Amino acid sequence: MLEDLTKLSQEFIRLKDSSYRRYFIQLKPFRHRLSLLLGQRGIGKTTTIVQFLLDNAEQDIYSKKILYIQADHFLVGSLSLYEIADEFQKMGGKYLGLDEIHKYPNWSQELKSIYDTFPKLTVVASGSSALQMYKGSHDLARRAIKYTMVGLSFREFLEMVLDVRLPVYSLDEILKKHEPITSEIIEKIEMKGEKILPLFQRYQSHGYYPYFFELNDKELYFITLEQNLHSTIEGDLAAIYPHLTGATISKLKQLLVFIAKSVPFIPNWNSIKEILEIGDVRTLKTYFQYLEDAALIRSVAKGTHKLATVAHAGKIYLDNPNQMQALCLGDHNVGTLRETFFLDMLSSKHQVNIAPFGDFFVDDKYVFEIGGKNKSFSQVSKEVNSFVVRDNEERGSGAKIPLWLFGFLY
Repeated sequence: MLEDLTKLSQEFIRLKDSSYRRYFIQLKPFRHRLSLLLGQRGIGKTTTIVQFLLDNAEQDIYSKKILYIQADHFLVGSLSLYEIADEFQKMGGKYLGLDEIHKYPNWSQELKSIYDTFPKLTVVASGSSALQMYKGSHDLARRAIKYTMVGLSFREFLEMVLDVRLPVYSLDEILKKHEPITSEIIEKIEMKGEKILPLFQRYQSHGYYPYFFELNDKELYFITLEQNLHSTIEGDLAAIYPHLTGATISKLKQLLVFIAKSVPFIPNWNSIKEILEIGDVRTLKTYFQYLEDAALIRSVAKGTHKLATVAHAGKIYLDNPNQMQALCLGDHNVGTLRETFFLDMLSSKHQVNIAPFGDFFVDDKYVFEIGGKNKSFSQVSKEVNSFVVRDNEERGSGAKIPLWLFGFLY
């Protein structure tokens, strides 16, 4: 058994390893014995697990210390994860990577048993964003550390496109020092013979998911992205919530397209219920929650409301600009695209709410108005700590900051 799985592991590691190391692996995660890595399809979870395994095996694909398992592979079908872990650790194994764990029946019980039985084994398991660590009767909350991984930042996209190294900046650094920071970045970009604004347009169109660099074709990228969105609903959500019927899955797809063509919007539950012919508001809100659990949409609460759930949403957006472009086929609102990018970049590290004046209220402290190059302070002029974020501008001045720079927060 282990011999076949080891050969399969070596082949997967060879195929999935990458020379580029994303922000997440650079943080040196997975120091705990059991870690769950959650995130959307296609953002690089598999590559991250592979890099972690190799980092702990002196980059030796053939090391006996590491094993990578696709939980939904047919070779695993007749085995239990516990049996695999048992035999692996008996043969000197130390680091076990379990990919697509949400597709394996009774995954939480298996992980609990592995954790409790093999104290010298480090396990990293990946799953869909919709995977709920606390779901079910098998309590992993006291055992597993949960990590959430997001797509490429604009900074990472630039590093991959231009083969250049660029620093991460904190929000405070950007707000206080954006003028010298933009000059340094632009100088590095122009040394590569490129301009920052065309690169930013490319990123917003097809730069969020790393698999673009494998496809190297915009149309194929959009097709793949749309297929992944459907697979998330049909496969991932259905695996995690087995009670979902074919009719429910169809409604979820219909709802996602409706949101894509309407974002951002203030939910009018009764109106949406009638348009999509969904039985009641409670069911509709549940559908929205499924989509948010799967990181396909993002709800933003008003003011300082910290319960940013669908039920309390001031506005609802798609998760990232690439989703907008793929689902709307170019028929998207430019203003919404700007807001979606800003929200996407800020949300990984900061609390973002809908501002009473302006667009966004960040960390209960900063007010941001998002717009084009001619956007003024008229809507936020009376607000303390207010900033205008402008698209289609290379550089800013004072409290006017170029939108692209917020892509350097991770």
